[in-house]
Amino acid sequence: MKFIIGIGGVTNGGKTTLTNRLLKTLPNCCVVHQDDFFKKPDQIEVGEDGFRQWDVITALDMEAMINTVKGWQENPIKFARSHGVSLSPEAEEAGSEEKGIHILIVEGFLIYNYKPLIDVYDKCFYISIPYEECKRRRSTRTYTVPDPAGLFDGHVWPMYLKHRKEMEDNCDRIEYLDGMTSKEEIYNKVYETINNSLLNSL
Repeated sequence: MKFIIGIGGVTNGGKTTLTNRLLKTLPNCCVVHQDDFFKKPDQIEVGEDGFRQWDVITALDMEAMINTVKGWQENPIKFARSHGVSLSPEAEEAGSEEKGIHILIVEGFLIYNYKPLIDVYDKCFYISIPYEECKRRRSTRTYTVPDPAGLFDGHVWPMYLKHRKEMEDNCDRIEYLDGMTSKEEIYNKVYETINNSLLNSL
């Protein structure tokens, strides 16, 4: 059985922390990080706001991302092996995805803003945090391409609000999580929801 989970959310909301924890506890679990599909800096356009447009869907190679997800769908065992994921003994023995559960987490900030992707999720989660906290967390992070002055207020937050509205119009199956609650609480809630869904699907 194959099961795909979306973990979306605002920048610095805690998506990766939650994903990494789930990877350790869910069986035969792989991940596709949207951040791995950013185009090269010289391919990112400068917008009317004067900033390079990192926080928009065109900054990402979404076709490559979809193809990666399809690769997992076609053969989760092969995908897991090629990504260094250790499979359960049952999955190894079975040698096909007919037996056991195979889980894929798709994680990123715009995973519900691209139609071909929306249709693949069995479960959708979205972590949000308020403006002040988001700005505070973002200022403590070090990026490969550092944030220029004014980027958060001039580009990151306005784009987040725009995409969030778009996402709410596009996808009505999202379960929203409060990123201000403890990491433990968020993890427990998501883990329990996923487990219940898996049990109901069996």
